[in-house]
Amino acid sequence: MIGRNRLSIGDVLALARGEQRAELDSDPEYRALLLRSREAVDHAESGGLDVYGVTTGVGASIIVDIPPALRDTLPTNLMRFHGVGTGRMLDPTEAGAAVALRLITLAKGHSGVRIELLERLCDFLNEQLLPLIPEEGSVGASGDLTPLSYLAAAISGEREVTLRGREMPASEALEELKLAPIRLRSKESLSLMNGTGVMTAIGCANHERAERLVRLSAAITAICVDVTHGNPAHFDPRIAEWKPHPGQIRCADWLWDDLEAGSGRALTPARLQDRYSLRCAPQVIGVAVDAITSAGRTLEIEINGIDDNPMVDPSNGDILHGGNFYGGHVAFAMDGLKAAIASVADLLDRQLALLCVPETSDGLSPNLVATDDVSHHGFKAMQISASALTAEALKLTMPASAFSRSTESHNQDKVSMGTIAARDCRRVIELTETVAVIVLLANCQALDLRDGGSQLKRPLAIREAVRKVASGVDEDRRQDLDIARVLELLRDGSLPIGCF
Repeated sequence: MIGRNRLSIGDVLALARGEQRAELDSDPEYRALLLRSREAVDHAESGGLDVYGVTTGVGASIIVDIPPALRDTLPTNLMRFHGVGTGRMLDPTEAGAAVALRLITLAKGHSGVRIELLERLCDFLNEQLLPLIPEEGSVGASGDLTPLSYLAAAISGEREVTLRGREMPASEALEELKLAPIRLRSKESLSLMNGTGVMTAIGCANHERAERLVRLSAAITAICVDVTHGNPAHFDPRIAEWKPHPGQIRCADWLWDDLEAGSGRALTPARLQDRYSLRCAPQVIGVAVDAITSAGRTLEIEINGIDDNPMVDPSNGDILHGGNFYGGHVAFAMDGLKAAIASVADLLDRQLALLCVPETSDGLSPNLVATDDVSHHGFKAMQISASALTAEALKLTMPASAFSRSTESHNQDKVSMGTIAARDCRRVIELTETVAVIVLLANCQALDLRDGGSQLKRPLAIREAVRKVASGVDEDRRQDLDIARVLELLRDGSLPIGCF
């Protein structure tokens, strides 16, 4: 139910994927609030009040008075001239989330849009009619103007969309669904475009992927401790409780459970203290866990907030001009999350180095070679690839929010770069997922070399899932297809890694 209720990141993603239907609240009192909000815009315009983007031009063109005879064309012109996006298209989940987020914020009743427009956004989600949105071209304030113009255009029957995965002109998709294009009225294209919907949409998808990734990273660490005969006592719950960062505690619990360290099994570790990439895993992965939690709080405030400008107070008709479109909080959350995730990539890359050297793996063959034939090289190139991916992830940790620009005739003279931060974070997650899968394949190879010696449920279950799509490396062969197949398992939730 879309309207006054609070929605979560999970709700946004379920709407984006068509797993839940969107329905605008039908309560008469709520509908009356929406009508009052729209009437406030109409009354302000007809009463001669100045309303940004309604009676004035936009941005630095606010000094231009728009005569009444031209006001009907302003919303269309605004949408059209922002059709300058470049780069790859948002994926269906991200595009669907952007639609859901515009619906959620506009349905709060502070934007002065018509009920008809809100119901059309519900139609888009329910029919999986999604705008094709190029990801480049937003400075993150005034919101995501350029990318969100592709949503405004699709509602108007312009540009391109996907309809249940099929790409086509928006006009054809609307015709197939027997929906007429909506001619946007005063303020409506501005309300659709002037917000943080794209950066927050990417952020929601990042958040979900990051949760799965850090839990996998803990499971990989547990396997690495197991196959290198490390010391599970490093993850004794008391250690984390004595410096009680919540993420560290949670990660230590995952490792303790995955290693079944509380089971009373008699263990003789190969060394008293493991190297930092194993021993300090709760302290490293725990930072990412806390970053995910913090980012989640920020995103849910953004989801349920009003990021439009100007805004309407339907209780008295006031029109308020402000800056809620500024994406600073999302930018900060994404910059922090990407740094924490890249650190996890570095941790896993170091664990792979331990596996490939007999002195640190407690006697596993060099590079995890499974044959006595010295012409084979095992995981030597896989380590090089993981190192390259890790370096790229670390390089991207420069905060995007530090690169504010002055643009648009010095009207937008301080901007958030939130959308770039979200895109960078997505790329860091992609890179780290691939590093994690390479290290997971190496750990599965190590388990094989130990003759399946592990008795632990989590490592054995994960290896069984991996081996269904990627066999062990008995002799040198390409492994890129193995990486791709296991990545697919990770991304569709098929790896038995445990819950976040």
